[in-house]
Amino acid sequence: MLDPFSESQLLVNRRHFFGKSASGIGVAALASMLGDNLGAKPSPDSKPAPKAKRMIYLFQSGAPSPQDLFDYKPKLQEHHGKELGEFVELNQRKTGMTAGQKSFPIAGTKYKFKKHGESGTEISELLPHISSIADDICLIRSMYTEAINHDPAITFFQSGSQIPGRPSIGAWLSYGLGSENKNLPDFVSMVSRGTGRPNCQPLYDRLWGSGFLPTKHSGVKFMSVGDPVLYLSNPSGYSPKARRKMLDDLAELNEKKLAEFSDPEIDTRIQQYELAYRMQTSVPELTDISDEPESVLNMYGPEVKKRGTYAYNCLMARRLAERDVRFVQLYHMGWDQHFTLPKQLSGQCYDADQPTAALIKDLKMRGLLDDTLVVWGGEFGRTSYCQGKLTRENYGRDHHPRCFSLWATGGGIKPGMTFGQTDDFCYNIVDKNGAPIDAHPTKHNKETVHVHDLHATLLHQLGIDHTKLTYKFQGRQYRLTDVHGHIVKDILS
Repeated sequence: MLDPFSESQLLVNRRHFFGKSASGIGVAALASMLGDNLGAKPSPDSKPAPKAKRMIYLFQSGAPSPQDLFDYKPKLQEHHGKELGEFVELNQRKTGMTAGQKSFPIAGTKYKFKKHGESGTEISELLPHISSIADDICLIRSMYTEAINHDPAITFFQSGSQIPGRPSIGAWLSYGLGSENKNLPDFVSMVSRGTGRPNCQPLYDRLWGSGFLPTKHSGVKFMSVGDPVLYLSNPSGYSPKARRKMLDDLAELNEKKLAEFSDPEIDTRIQQYELAYRMQTSVPELTDISDEPESVLNMYGPEVKKRGTYAYNCLMARRLAERDVRFVQLYHMGWDQHFTLPKQLSGQCYDADQPTAALIKDLKMRGLLDDTLVVWGGEFGRTSYCQGKLTRENYGRDHHPRCFSLWATGGGIKPGMTFGQTDDFCYNIVDKNGAPIDAHPTKHNKETVHVHDLHATLLHQLGIDHTKLTYKFQGRQYRLTDVHGHIVKDILS
């Protein structure tokens, strides 16, 4: 595993090689040859067999309610309005939004659940399209996290730490596995606003950042207006030939600085300028969906042609996957239903249901699902007690990190199964005998899935031993699963 000093020494040695070339290898070749070998590679000792080549993470920001979508609890219906404390010990940490409530009444879901497919997976009527892919997904009902507020919880899922500053999972994959398409970024992120709560808590660029890894591993954000990538187009009156000459001159200056200082960030600058030049051709071709059959567009739903929507971003995710982009991160905002859940949740599901199912079906039809990992879920769960006033027609749910649902598919994930379970009130994770499990990352239990366990499992499917993918920073080796994480073998095919 490399660190900044080792990278600098490596660059020094290569500098002598390139400096002795009679006419120079060229900036693009330099970028390619440097970039292929700077990433951390899986240890030959661990030899995890890669089942996936790429990953698409559909992050539902704000935390979807499992009780209303994926984890049906008849007892919540039966005891609607009664105090939750009559049935479970309320020892879960509460947020400041409900800690002062004098009453914690049970809120049963308004929505009907049915079993779907040969697997018989129970899914809410709010998700009819995702229900149609029940036999393709692995539904995990025993996720848990320590984070109880949105920003640290989202940061934890993206970087393995609640504290900002660590590399995102996409940056780790870019660093560890490198690129399979030299004309597009290793890592692309896209953000859409939901109709449930369009002005929900913000998402920050650091969520797809590289942290202390070289900045070439940062995610490239695709924009919803203007150029898909910032500064992609040449200025008015500026020809491609002039742009090429400017980049050649700039590369020559950067190479002189690289020779003088051996700073890996200068190498990053060289590579990123060249990638930006290549993207002037590759990105317009990627985002031109005129070649998509109408049947495919219809499958993604009526919003698919509108840039910036979740449906459009799902289609882009498939197009990026078939072009071998390593990691695609979609964020869909607006799942934070504290007070008017029935009104807001239906809107969020309308946004996400059809495009999500279409993406899975589309990948499957093209033979891409077998080696593409897809993950769908948020940052924590929601409470079974109501936040604010409870009525038969309206209720809200606060944050609940102790147990929640998330699903994954493709890339060697076992399809058509449900893993883990919660108690009758969706308050605790329980074992197969119904006994509560003291879920904690230092007390590993094979029936629970911590955030680090999820990360370890995803990396394993991509052929990486999560304990070996490290980077030395400030005197010690860091990793995405720093310092816990177990592979959830029962969900692997």
